[in-house]
Amino acid sequence: MGGELGLLMIVLFIFVVLLGFPVVFTLMGMAVGFGYFAYATPDQFSHLLNNRVFDLLVQNTFSILSNDTLTAVPLFLFMGYVVERANILDRLFYSIQIAARRVPGSLAVATLVTCALFATATGIVGAVVTLMGLLAFPAMLKAGYDTKLAAGVVCAGGCLGIMIPPSILLILYAATAGESVVKLYAGAFLPGFLLAGLYVIYVVGRAIINPKLAPKMPASEVTQSYFSIFLALLTSFFPLALLILSVLGAILFGFATPTEAAAVGAFGSLLLAAAYRELDFTRLKEAVYLTARTSAMVTFLFVGSWTFASVFAYLGGQGLVEELIKGLHMNRVGFLILTQSIIFLLGWPLEWTEIIIIFVPIFLPLLKFFGVDPIVFGILVALNIQTSFNTPPMAMAAYYLKGVSPPEVKLSDIFAGSLPFVFMVFITMALIYIYPEIVLWLPNTLYAR
Repeated sequence: MGGELGLLMIVLFIFVVLLGFPVVFTLMGMAVGFGYFAYATPDQFSHLLNNRVFDLLVQNTFSILSNDTLTAVPLFLFMGYVVERANILDRLFYSIQIAARRVPGSLAVATLVTCALFATATGIVGAVVTLMGLLAFPAMLKAGYDTKLAAGVVCAGGCLGIMIPPSILLILYAATAGESVVKLYAGAFLPGFLLAGLYVIYVVGRAIINPKLAPKMPASEVTQSYFSIFLALLTSFFPLALLILSVLGAILFGFATPTEAAAVGAFGSLLLAAAYRELDFTRLKEAVYLTARTSAMVTFLFVGSWTFASVFAYLGGQGLVEELIKGLHMNRVGFLILTQSIIFLLGWPLEWTEIIIIFVPIFLPLLKFFGVDPIVFGILVALNIQTSFNTPPMAMAAYYLKGVSPPEVKLSDIFAGSLPFVFMVFITMALIYIYPEIVLWLPNTLYAR
């Protein structure tokens, strides 16, 4: 009966979240409620507060707050919020735009490159899509770009920060799966830039086939001197790229731990904002506040999910799930398709944080049985979660863009423009299914010893 109670926990959790209750309190409430029943003693009614579920909750809280891996989360968040408020996006977009002026669909390509760089620096999907929706989307519409193509470029590009390091998602996955953040970052490099490359190839290809979708830039923009282009890049692209590369290089080559590199990145973001004369008390206060709020949310999500997972396993839910999946007699590819399909569907009603912290741990014990590398699985999950931001009906990136778009831009057009980029994600996932070396080559090369 225990296993069935565990599954009832999962079903009730999803149902209550869909009703609109806060995820953190729902997790803790379910964990304490079912845990109180699971750990109840024969004389429980005479000792109401003497139940091991409370000890479990306190122990998990202490474990989360003393977890060294998670220390990098608020530091990377602070770095992202400071960069976001440094108002360098307009300079960055303009410099990349004139540098790519002769490429077909140059505005869309510049948008994707800007999104990739800015999303890497911030890792905050809503912020990147919103800012690019205010800056690049009107510019593309004014230049005569197809509304669907322009919308898809902004939505897809804004989600790249989920995948490309330094990704907050990969840090949370590392803490959940007990894997190395460094190896996950190395494993995410090639798939992340492969996906960004597919986006660019798709946009350029469509611009070549049908130039009306992405008209060429005016002659006045194309004839700019190389010196002016270099100067624009020097004052916008290179400083941010140097900050990101120094942080990632320190992590990947072992010069610093992710936490140490994140601290340097946070300090570097302050210097960058000061250099652009955008660092003041108001912006700093906003960055600190948003960092504290998001970090608190992640911390309590971990406390609630770890307690929930412990009770779920104690009730036999984990064992029941493993028996059900093993009983299907699937091979490695079948297991990956099943788990990624479940995660894809969960991406509609749930945020990626809940998926990583609550549901991914259910599948982790099965990876060894099916011969799946945990790093490959983590990268596939990160790619998969990108689709949830762009797949109707719960495509949050589309809603972010709609909120800042001109009134005549329809939500259906944004959905239609985003879907081809979702297929690019599926192509990348399929390539990793077939060639796991895309993920494993770099970490194996760098950390063979």
